[in-house]
Amino acid sequence: MPGDDGLLTQDSTRGLTAAEVAERVAAGRTNDVPSRTSRSAWEIVRANVFTRINAIFAVLAVIIFSTGYLLDGLFAGVIVANSVVGIVQELRAKRTLDRLAIVGQVRPRVRRDGTSGELAPEEVVADDVIEIGAGDQVVVDGEVLAADALEVDESLLTGESDPVVKHAGDPIMSGSFVVAGNGAYRATKVGSEAYAAKLAEEAGRFTLVDSELRNGINKILKVITYLLVPAGALSIYNQLSGSQALPAALRGMVAALVPMVPEGLILLTSVAFAVGVIRLGRRQCLVNELPAIEGLARVDVVCADKTGTLTENAMRLSELRRLHEAGETPETVLAALAAADPRPNASLAAIAEGCPAAPDWTPTAVVPFSSARKWSGAAFGEHGDWVLGAPDVLLPAESEERAEAERIGAQGLRVLLLGRAANAVDAPDGPGKVTPVALAVLEQKIRGDARETLDYFAAQGVAVKLISGDNAVSVGGVARALALPGGEAPVDARTLSEDPGKLADQLESTAVFGRATPAQKRAMVAALQAGGHTVAMTGDGVNDVLALKDSDVGVAMGAGSPATRSVAQIVLLDNAFATLPHVVGEGRRVIGNIERVANLFLTKTVYSVLLALIVGVPGLIGLDAMPYPFLPRHVTIVGWFTIGLPAFVLSLAPNNDRARPGFVGRVLRMAVPAGVVIGAASFVSYILVHPGNATTEAAQVQASTTALMTLMALALWVLAVVARPYTWWKAALVATMAVVSALMFVLPWTREIFQLDPSNTGYTLTAVLCAAAGVVLIEIGRWIGNRIGRPGP
Repeated sequence: MPGDDGLLTQDSTRGLTAAEVAERVAAGRTNDVPSRTSRSAWEIVRANVFTRINAIFAVLAVIIFSTGYLLDGLFAGVIVANSVVGIVQELRAKRTLDRLAIVGQVRPRVRRDGTSGELAPEEVVADDVIEIGAGDQVVVDGEVLAADALEVDESLLTGESDPVVKHAGDPIMSGSFVVAGNGAYRATKVGSEAYAAKLAEEAGRFTLVDSELRNGINKILKVITYLLVPAGALSIYNQLSGSQALPAALRGMVAALVPMVPEGLILLTSVAFAVGVIRLGRRQCLVNELPAIEGLARVDVVCADKTGTLTENAMRLSELRRLHEAGETPETVLAALAAADPRPNASLAAIAEGCPAAPDWTPTAVVPFSSARKWSGAAFGEHGDWVLGAPDVLLPAESEERAEAERIGAQGLRVLLLGRAANAVDAPDGPGKVTPVALAVLEQKIRGDARETLDYFAAQGVAVKLISGDNAVSVGGVARALALPGGEAPVDARTLSEDPGKLADQLESTAVFGRATPAQKRAMVAALQAGGHTVAMTGDGVNDVLALKDSDVGVAMGAGSPATRSVAQIVLLDNAFATLPHVVGEGRRVIGNIERVANLFLTKTVYSVLLALIVGVPGLIGLDAMPYPFLPRHVTIVGWFTIGLPAFVLSLAPNNDRARPGFVGRVLRMAVPAGVVIGAASFVSYILVHPGNATTEAAQVQASTTALMTLMALALWVLAVVARPYTWWKAALVATMAVVSALMFVLPWTREIFQLDPSNTGYTLTAVLCAAAGVVLIEIGRWIGNRIGRPGP
């Protein structure tokens, strides 16, 4: 490979031999730290079994089993259920992620025995010779052997966005990527020694960090922890200091503590995310970071690149319009330019296909295309210096040829200028004045699903900003073809203000931009974020990497450059822009459904803490300690039929509700009043029928049954409220839970198992009246909560 730094040695050109590779593998000098998209199977099992909640329930189960009342230990089944469900779903998600990661894996080109071929990153060994070109990611640390105008972006390492020109002998770091030129380097650090190992581990992990939903749940659980300490201590003191026998006191203590813990909330959050990964995986969508599903549902601005996103990545040379004679035919020069570039981009590949008869010209200098320059070029000795690039960059504003190119570009076509350069293309002042010779007109096919996807975002109130490095007029033509608002007035990004505040104002009033450099795309994303927007960036080229990295959600096309895929949170492996609405839908399903089930779990926690406090206060102030109204088996079945089973169904159900901020506030506005009402109503019904501590066991069972009826009825009402608006399956779910709960009080064998006695008609009427009053209060509290949480005008 010739370059500005000379030729490679013969050994370097051939690369390692098979024997040398085997020797390095045997010595362990391999890149054996592959990027992982998920935890190992053992880590998944350990994370789902050895949890704080499982530990609490295990201790309480041991206490109950020690009393001999085995049925009161039914809640221990939660340990098994939580662990099994979590393990199964996460293993399924792991298989999906690992399979998709292999499809979308960066595969470097490595020279061995004189030939080049693609290898998986972990197959690279020390001293391998790796070829690189525009858009390639550097997978291991190394030393440059040869470079043809090689420019490397190291912003992921240093934060400096300006490309660094590399020469032979220069170090090159994994985690950087090539923005222009091509070359080769020798691997010097592989495996855990290379920076790529750390980068891949952080970028590709199955994780729930930085999730607004997850953070909100953690905040709620933190508050609950503070409430559990005094409530739990009071319950223990009250039950153990009374006149009850030790087994009965322990049963009451456990019954008070078990429902305080929202045991299934975190589990169902993880399951909902995992199921989302599996569903999107079936659509060939790789989710590198799970919060991206949630994040895209919250996005209100999508910055879309044109080429490869709204249009097909492949192009066709449709016309070659001659402008001036220059001694050489345009077809010959274009073929020579295409042959001189060993890693042609999509435009040059289309030209090479349209002009296949390459002359036998030897290039003396080559300047590959870069997004910053907007042109490429080559010097061919006596045949002259030639450039191919954007007409509006290479020609003055008053040029007739430039005006002609803009007229053609207004039809949605890509137009490149072929011109003869007055100066050497690789000189500091190159290319100098450019004499226009021909216009190469390329056709870009608009994706068939682009219009439908843009219409979806418009209907959802999500603004779309079309940002491209192409000519603004050409970009406007594509926007008009897609009926994108603002397509009739595209803006040249070179005219935009550099002041972030003014730039933000310009972005609010404009939707279509052309001639945007990588740095400008990044600045646009930052300006939108500063204006309070949640921004998603889609792209496929190396010029999109900086903006993808800085956006709230980066979406890369599977056919795009390895660099874009490595920094994006979501990769559309089948390059289908239409997959984005499905990602938004999954995010909305997760957010909406977890909010629903959080209401159920936290309502249970509130009324459990309240009951523990109310029951414990008499003993604390010197009165007779009152036995806890319920047995552990009672709170277990209430949890099953009013929370556990319905919450699992609701967490996986369809949900198209718009994602809104304020998750914690909305949940607490529903759960706290409802929990207080349920706790108070259950205690009132218990007090009204409780005959006092000096009573028979049968009378105590009847009082507990009355309180349980009230509790069950109100908990089912909260389920009915959370399930709104109703569909047939939601109504069926609520009705099924209500029927099953009622049968528990009717069937003789369930009454015996759960120690229930609803035979006292007066007590049952008391339960009904307390429940009815509770229903009214829950609805009033919900109405007030909605009024408080309603956004202002």
